[in-house]
Amino acid sequence: MKLLLLSIALLTQLVSFAQDGYKTPPKDVADMLLAKRPPNVSVDDKGEWMLFMESSSYPSVAELARPELRIAGLRINPANFAPSRQTFITGLYLRNSKTDKEYKIAGLPSPLYAGSVSWSGNDKKIAFTHTTENRVDLYVIDVATQKASRINKTALNTTSGGYSWYDDNTLLYRGIIKPASAAPQKPAVPDGPTVQENYGKAAPRPTFQDLIKSPYDEQLYAFYATTQLIKNTNGTETKIGQPAIYSSVVVSPDKKYLLIRTLKKPFSYTVPAGGFPALVSITDMTGKQVRLLADQPSAETAPSGYDNVQPLARGFEWRDDHPSTIVWCMPLDSGLIKKEVEYHDAVYAQKAPFTGEPELLFKTKMRYSGITWGTESLAIVTEGLRSKQLTQIDRYHPVTGDLEKLITRNTTDAYSSPGFPVTHPNQYGKNVLWTIDNGNKILLNNPTGSSPKGDLPFLLSYDVHKKKADTLWRCAEGWFENVVRVLDAEKGILLTSRENEKEVPNYWIKHTKLRIADRQLTRFGNPYPQMEGVTKEKIKYKRADGVDLTGDLYLPKGYNKERDGKLPVFIWAYPAEYNSAADAAQIRGSEHRFTMVGGGSPVFYVTQGYAVLNNAEMPIVASSKDKKPNDDFIQQLTMNAEAAIRVLDSMGVGDKNKMAVGGHSYGAFMTANLLAHTKLFKAGIARSGAYNRSLTPFGFQNEDRTYWQATELYNNMSPFNYADNIKTPLLLIHGEMDNNTGTFPIQSERMYNAVKGHGGTVRYVSLPYESHGYAGRENLMHVLAEQFEWMEKYVKGNEGKPGAGKEEKRGF
Repeated sequence: MKLLLLSIALLTQLVSFAQDGYKTPPKDVADMLLAKRPPNVSVDDKGEWMLFMESSSYPSVAELARPELRIAGLRINPANFAPSRQTFITGLYLRNSKTDKEYKIAGLPSPLYAGSVSWSGNDKKIAFTHTTENRVDLYVIDVATQKASRINKTALNTTSGGYSWYDDNTLLYRGIIKPASAAPQKPAVPDGPTVQENYGKAAPRPTFQDLIKSPYDEQLYAFYATTQLIKNTNGTETKIGQPAIYSSVVVSPDKKYLLIRTLKKPFSYTVPAGGFPALVSITDMTGKQVRLLADQPSAETAPSGYDNVQPLARGFEWRDDHPSTIVWCMPLDSGLIKKEVEYHDAVYAQKAPFTGEPELLFKTKMRYSGITWGTESLAIVTEGLRSKQLTQIDRYHPVTGDLEKLITRNTTDAYSSPGFPVTHPNQYGKNVLWTIDNGNKILLNNPTGSSPKGDLPFLLSYDVHKKKADTLWRCAEGWFENVVRVLDAEKGILLTSRENEKEVPNYWIKHTKLRIADRQLTRFGNPYPQMEGVTKEKIKYKRADGVDLTGDLYLPKGYNKERDGKLPVFIWAYPAEYNSAADAAQIRGSEHRFTMVGGGSPVFYVTQGYAVLNNAEMPIVASSKDKKPNDDFIQQLTMNAEAAIRVLDSMGVGDKNKMAVGGHSYGAFMTANLLAHTKLFKAGIARSGAYNRSLTPFGFQNEDRTYWQATELYNNMSPFNYADNIKTPLLLIHGEMDNNTGTFPIQSERMYNAVKGHGGTVRYVSLPYESHGYAGRENLMHVLAEQFEWMEKYVKGNEGKPGAGKEEKRGF
């Protein structure tokens, strides 16, 4: 009898919690999750009309459970030829910024499930898609009359693309060619086994998910991806060309030609649809082929390693400042960046009618990234090397062919970032460089504006000949304000978004050259009364080797450290790799941003008596020129965590004996490693991570070495290999339909079994129908409850039912 009771007790300890359906978190947490957030806003080029877009709250799990095809890297709703997981706009209304008058829009479908909002070139119309259970339609709003009307007869197919404006009265879109009822039926018995084969060609591809797995999948993909290109002018539909699997369709600036990329068989079982064999061609507006530009093979055989590319033409696009000139790039190093050549890429162009020899425009010493066209004498070229964290912008003179370096910087050097070129529509309706001072200067907008004082966004003018920048405007300290749109460069009129810790982002009109007071356009309110009184501070501290670190510290309402003592702490982080310690030490983020709380945020728990250190810096730095960041991953991760705990303890706000750590994706990988190699924490929460790096053998995150090139590194970085060391309670959470490269649900399943097999305290929660990021309302509530209960039990040490005593630290 004693033996039986002992066995029952042991079994109870192993299962630890009963399966009792969905849980709900504390009321404040639930109310914050479901709070109605301010609408998104889209503004015309003149800043006169504003479209307000209200979104639905999180979908129910029942909505996520609707039929879904997961093939070729896509997730398709088989009933309506649309992506299966979308966040819809459920409300639309207009406001005139000059009169401040709001307008309801007549003719909107009810209920509204809108998406893909786009203004016409003249800003007089706004198009959007409306997705129902069995079809997708296209609507157009007339801004002057505030009326919406459906313009299509043929249902749209948006599985792999949407629509585009051709001119102010015409749209291009892809239509279905057969009803969903005609979809291929899965045979009751397969004709034979599924066979894959390879004959001597290397295919070092990442571990993609939702791939084609059988001949039946191939049939389904061909059925749902094949579309008819349609031109619609004021409601009249005209077919263009023949049905095909269109990957992209782009109209030439003069609207005489189409640049089309179509996919073809054989469909790959190794890469998503974007990597299938493809034809790139130019057609006229009837769909007749004018020239075949490229017959591209499958991306399966692309070489591994960042900056390596297939040895063929890539990056086909129209030159935005010419009527009909096609531009593309060719590697000069056989696609292998380590090959010692002076130039790695060459960029070519060819004008209509596309019959002559291509013209060489310029060559780049790094890997060509793209070009922003401007005038006949100016364009901006971007090149870089991801493997070395380098980027460069060049001045290109389209007439003389001169290419001159302007700025070279580390991509991780946030302080040196000049921002992005400001563009505006030209005579063709294409966005080109916005120049001032007779074309000698461009405008650069940096919406982040990293600095030693925190993020302070700015707008620059940059002289491309003198290589000199002048600040036209910069955010004032104590606020976070960035330029949404330049409305008038000569007069210095800007549309900005402004916020601080207590004020929600709102839109303003700002005059930088005249002494005219800023004018507020929107007055959104705080959706989170539960956060009123919570303090937020960006704290700065050092780790043992001297690298500066920061984090966003949230403390509960009414908390006083002298009176209330040190708090239990929840640290949330995500590691980042750096080649430079100086770059790693830079301050990122702003303590003056309003905290918008999404379903995955750790900030909820500040309302439950926890100090929360969000965005705790976890830099992984190359320790020498001949080393890569991950060569010292575990040691640096440990130093980062020790530094965070030390500073919170020294500040008198965090109890070093009551620390929890958590993260999502690579942050989950970080969490498991910290629990495997340290005893710093009382609990860990790891969501949707990858824990066995042998299952991501051709690289992960920013690691481009393969498992066979760096076997010891892969093994040392895999917390799965040290599961026997994990004795700190670990909560594993994963979406059962994770679609992210590398983070297959089996990663969490096997990690759970490994920790359990060695007697560790571990719980694994598999969320029904969830992808890499969680969306379902019930699932999000459950995750928040699970996390709270885990910390209450193992960090605060509350005994009995998880969550007992949860009011202990609330409302100091």
